[in-house]
Amino acid sequence: MALPPLDPLTRIAEALERLAPPMAVAADPLAHPAYVWRGAVLEPVRDFRPQPLDRLHGIDTQKAALLGTARHLAEGAAAHDVLLWGARGSGKSALVKAVAGAVQEEQPGALALVEIVTPRLDTLPALFAQIADLPRALLLFLDDLGFDAAADGRALRSMLDGGAEARPANARLVVTSNRRHLVPREMIDQPTAVNPRDAADDGLALADRFGLSLGFHVVDQDGYLAIVAGYARAYDLPF
Repeated sequence: MALPPLDPLTRIAEALERLAPPMAVAADPLAHPAYVWRGAVLEPVRDFRPQPLDRLHGIDTQKAALLGTARHLAEGAAAHDVLLWGARGSGKSALVKAVAGAVQEEQPGALALVEIVTPRLDTLPALFAQIADLPRALLLFLDDLGFDAAADGRALRSMLDGGAEARPANARLVVTSNRRHLVPREMIDQPTAVNPRDAADDGLALADRFGLSLGFHVVDQDGYLAIVAGYARAYDLPF
């Protein structure tokens, strides 16, 4: 039997619901090890399972440096904002998550990871307001960052410099990028670029604001084999 046609107002209401889904509900900022920020509220990561630190090979220096600053932050001590730069696939993002997981095991509840998944940096002051008074440290993780708009770079620099919209004392920014100075190479090299020198200077000034800058490079054959062997052992695979 055919169903009766929907009332026009019902169809309109259903269409509007599809276009504008319900807003996300803010999660308890003390209850979860990791969150995502899409521009409005903290949303929990339901299944946060980072790699163990000892499974990441060939980046021992970077591992020790980032782990040290994350521990300091969790303890309420002085800690750096961190820039991790270098080749794609070299372990930058995996290291950030692994370090957060390691500190959470050492100091349960003391530290959370917040991944910033919105490209709009102008939403970060709203995040800062939500977390400023929390009795918990937070690593604010911006993955694969690069600036095509100078205004975004200047905004982030102000947050690092301690301006009116600076990140709160219980949080530090951890940024990964393929570019050491966060400026696209073409902005420096192209003679037709608008104010290319200014763009380059902005990028250099921003990169200099990070207290800790860690480089990641393409591994050689021995390093690659060590990585493969480590994963093979972890998953009981022949190698």
